[in-house]
Parts: sequence; C-alpha cells; structure tokens
Amino acid sequence: MNLLYKAMLLCCCTDLYATLNAQTGNTVDICVYGASSGGVIAAYTAKKMGKSVLLIEPGSQVGGLTSGGLGYTDIGNKYAISGLSRDFYRRIGAHYGKFEQWIFEPHVALDVYQQYIRAVNLNILYRHRLVSVQKNKAGYITSIVIEHSMQPGKSSYRTIHAKMFIDCSYEGDLMAKAGVSYFAGREANDAYNETYNGVQLREKHQFPDSISPYKIPGDTSSGLLWGISNAALEASGSGDKKIQSYNFRICLSNDPANRIAITRPPGYDSTRYELLLRYLQKKPAKDLNGFLKFDLMPNHKTDINNNGPFSTDMIGMNYDYPEGDYGTRIKIQDAHERYAKGLLYFIGHDERMPAYLREMMLPWGYHKDEYVDNGHWSAQMYVREARRMKGEYIMTQANCEGKEIVNDGIGMAAYTMDSHNCQRVVVNGMVKNEGDVQIGGFGPYPIAYRSITPKTNECKNLLVPVCLSATHIAYGSIRMEPVFMVLSQSAAMAAIQALDTKKAVQQIDIVQLKRSIAAHPLADNSTKEVLVDNDDKEHVTVSGNWTTEKKGCYGPSMFTDDGKSGQLKTVRFTPEIIVPGNYKLYAYFPKMAGMSANTAIVFSDDKKDHAIDIKESDIRVEGQTSGEWVSLGRFSMKKGKRNYIEISNKGANGMIVADAVLFVPDFR
Repeated sequence: MNLLYKAMLLCCCTDLYATLNAQTGNTVDICVYGASSGGVIAAYTAKKMGKSVLLIEPGSQVGGLTSGGLGYTDIGNKYAISGLSRDFYRRIGAHYGKFEQWIFEPHVALDVYQQYIRAVNLNILYRHRLVSVQKNKAGYITSIVIEHSMQPGKSSYRTIHAKMFIDCSYEGDLMAKAGVSYFAGREANDAYNETYNGVQLREKHQFPDSISPYKIPGDTSSGLLWGISNAALEASGSGDKKIQSYNFRICLSNDPANRIAITRPPGYDSTRYELLLRYLQKKPAKDLNGFLKFDLMPNHKTDINNNGPFSTDMIGMNYDYPEGDYGTRIKIQDAHERYAKGLLYFIGHDERMPAYLREMMLPWGYHKDEYVDNGHWSAQMYVREARRMKGEYIMTQANCEGKEIVNDGIGMAAYTMDSHNCQRVVVNGMVKNEGDVQIGGFGPYPIAYRSITPKTNECKNLLVPVCLSATHIAYGSIRMEPVFMVLSQSAAMAAIQALDTKKAVQQIDIVQLKRSIAAHPLADNSTKEVLVDNDDKEHVTVSGNWTTEKKGCYGPSMFTDDGKSGQLKTVRFTPEIIVPGNYKLYAYFPKMAGMSANTAIVFSDDKKDHAIDIKESDIRVEGQTSGEWVSLGRFSMKKGKRNYIEISNKGANGMIVADAVLFVPDFR
C-alpha cells in the first residue's frame, strides 16, 4: 500500500480514536509502550493484578507480528512456553476446537488479544508515538511526551505520567530515548567469546556457485544487479552495524470466494527479481516451496516466509531502520511492502518464470477477510531485530548452549540461534548472501531477569522484555513471539513488585518474583495446572530399561522403548494435587517414525484403574513443533499423591514414548 493511501486511511478514523483517547487517563501506575504480542500481555497482567495501566500503540492494531501474519509459530520446545503465553495458544486452540493450536489466521489472533483487552477494560491509546522522555536526577522516568502518529506536531502532544514503564516495542524507542545503552548490528565474536556472531558466510539460504552478480552475466562493466552490494566482504566473525533482513509474513488465500487477485503493484520493477530467474536456472524448483516457505494455515490460507537465497527477505535494505526517524522507517516499510507484492506478481505473471510455477501461483491471492482496514495487507513488517539493550546482564551464545546458566531466570527460550542474511555481496565474481546462521541442538534455557533491566545508573523504573539485553546471535534464539509474551508478563509482575515495595526494578526480590510468576501463571488466583515431566524424579517412577532421548521431546528429555524386548516396562507419573476436583488429563506425544499402533495407559484414582488406549492416529502434529498433547479424558482427582498415570509398553508393536503428562483443572 502506498504512503498516501495509508495516510488517507488512517486519517479517516481520527475522530473515532480521538473519542477513545479522551477516555484514557494521563497518569497511571504502569505505562506500556508498544501493543505488540508482549505489550498486550504485559498490560493485561498489570491491570489484572490491580494496577492502573495505559497501553500506547503507534499503529492501529494490537498483537504485533502474531496478529500480523506470523501464524506458523516459532516454538522451539513447548516446555519453554508458560503462563499467559501458553494461555494464548490454548485460546487459539479453543477457536479451532482443539486443546492448543500453534497455526492460525491473523484475525483469530487479533480476536484473542481483544479478549484479553475486554476482560480487564484495558485503556489503549492507538496511533500515538513517542516524542520524548523526561527523567529525573535519580534515574527515574517521570513522564513521556507522545504525539498523534498521523497528525504529528505540538498540537497533538500529550504528556503521560507513570510510576513504571515497560517498553514492548520492536524498536526499543522508549529505551533509547530514556538514555539507556543499546547496540544495533552484530558484535564481533571476540567481544563475548562467541563463534556464530559477526560476519558469517555459510551455506544455508545461499546461492550456488557460478551465478553472476552482473546485469550482463560475466560482464563487470555492466554493473551489479539490484540488491547486490559492492562492499567488500569483511573477515569472518567481525562486527558491524548491519541488520538481519526484514520481510512480511504473507497471508494469502486460494479460496475463490475469499480471494482478491494479485495485481501489478505501483512502482513495480521486474529487474529486481532477475536473481530469482538465475537461481531457478541453476537449481530448478519442483514447486513454490523451492523459494517460498509456503506454510498452510486453516481455511485455505498461508503464512509465507523467506526460503532460499532469493525470496521474501529484502536483504540489506533495512540498515537505517533501528535508529531511523519515523519518516525513514515508513519509507523502509513501504519499500519492503512494494518488494513483496512485486515478487508475488512476478512469480505469477512474468513470462520468464517457468510456466508450471506461474500456474501454481495464480490460484493464490490476497484475502478478503484479513487486514480489512489496511488494504488486505499486514501493517506489521517483520522487524526481526532492531536495537538491543545493554542491560545489567547480556545473554550470549553461552547461555543458549547451556554453558552458562543464570539463576534469575524469569522465562525460557528454546529456539535455534537464528539470523537471516544481512547482506548480498560479490565473492570471487559470484553473488553470495552473508549473515544467515541457524544453529540448534540445545534444550530450553533460562533468560535472566537482569537482561530485561537497564543498568542501575541509567534508568530505575523501566523494563525492556522485547529489545532485551542480548548479543545478536543470542537474540536470534530468544526473539520469538511466544517468548516475548512470557518475558512481558514477567516484566509486568516485576513492575508491580517494584511499585509495591517502592524499589528500583534492579533491586526487587528475584526469588519472590519467581515465586509469584509460578504461583500466578494466569495473573489471577485460579488453580494451576499440574505438569509432571519424565525428568521430574520426585514424581516419576520408572520400571524397566527405557532409552533416554533428547530430540523432539517436551522439556529436557523423554523415555522411549522400541517395543521389541518382550519385557514389561512402565513409567508412572504421580502428580501432587493441591485442589481436588475434576481435571482434564493429557499426555505429550512426539510424532516419530515407527510408533506403536497403540499405547497402553492407565489412570488410577486410588480406587479404580482406568485403561486408556491411545492410537497412533490420535497423534496429530501440526506446525513447527515435534509433538502435541493428546487427551486422555476427564477424571476426578483426589488431594495429595493418590492419583497417577502409568504409560507402559504392554502390547506395543513399535516405539512407545513416555514424556510428560498434564492435569488441567476443569472447575475454574
């Protein structure tokens, strides 16, 4: 969508939002800046726990990227997703008739965030952005000045006073204007004893050798193709100010009744996509997945992400975004939108594209029922990384790999250390992408509370759960939407403790905070669900020789048996029930090759054993996850350790898994 259309569209709603704005106060306990996924959860948590809250959003929609197209959730390991973040995906599941759901349509995510907002009558100031921050000599933010995003200037200025501030923006604007130290770009490897930071020329999402970067192949005098930098490749591991690429997570529809044709966008230039043709000549694609990560969502929709050396990422075109002014950022986002729409049109209409690929593309179009107030295109660009705070503690590669474990963890991460490409350059006369890193193989790890707090001498009443303190490569693992929600809930609870105890955010009782997070996972007094993982030795009894696996499991590990020994083996999970009553029971199953057609499970209620037979066909794994919770039924649970679930290899004709079981109260 062009800038003029955006301006006209947003301005037409000014009167509506002026009415809403008049209903919000200028003085609150906690001010949350940025209604990203984390921002909504932080504001909801604080309001739910009795504080006055104002949520400020520069745009017109809440939920950030989660409601902006990223429906194919980046999870890593579900064990790391807790509290209201987990509740969000349970609510998504309820919409689709499941226990949990990790793939979804954008409007469904938006509806769920609106549920949280309505539940606490949350005050939201839409279309207002930050102008300045006032901080006193003691290091406390006293107030901020904001302006209308579409009608900026002193006439629209408002001053917001708060005792605590939480920056949940993707850009870290509040943090920066508060005078907090930050970094934008990539550190050198030797800065924090890392190996995957800085310049990285690797093979993933890479052009094969011999593809010419020049307009006339092999002719250096013809000039470089669009999007290729003439900068020299710096030494491996060296630091710079380059930013991993941005794109849009693209939702399309192939339902004729809900489809809008992809047409030639304004400013379209087919020469920008020449490298795609050269790549396909060198490496022909069987289908669209050869250069688009084409993940299917419910109701005939997609979440399309970058895939391969030339795709939806607009490599090297975002360097000015993190520290750019609002006008600069709008221009960069508009350029990314035009690039993405042009690419979709090119694939389906340029006669140089293979005919079979054009035919595969043409059934897809924009959707009539998504982003209806923004031209059916997401308003949220995928800002994978912008500023990163230099806080009390900096998360590094060592934390991701478990070589350094913090004792003040207030959330967990589990995703691969993931950086998209940062530049497209010429190497030995060939076009190459640089910056892509995808290193995994580690389990869930804790994220330090100190990594969401500024240094004490810089600011004492600000928390930063999105642009948190981490190196580029560690941030690549942490920067997932579910984790942002976890950290933002923790930030809100920390802010509440700081308010109640009249302490700086750096001085609160971390042990008490962790207890509060554990005791109130839904920010209320509801009865907690009870998880028993196979690694919980206090509540798990093992009979027989099971194999321990660490890949594809829930939590650190799982037990498996190939079903061939003939010896009866059991794993008994015994929860400690505090509140008796009816519970829904679930067992976690990964989707593995060679699974037994049936898994024998027994639930004991202290009086009677209930036999439960789980069929392999009951295990339906969808999305970017290794497994799913499978329902075992609804049962009455007694107080204490008088109930158990036992998984055995009885009657197995293949692989049996004993990983984790879950007891969800069905009376709250």
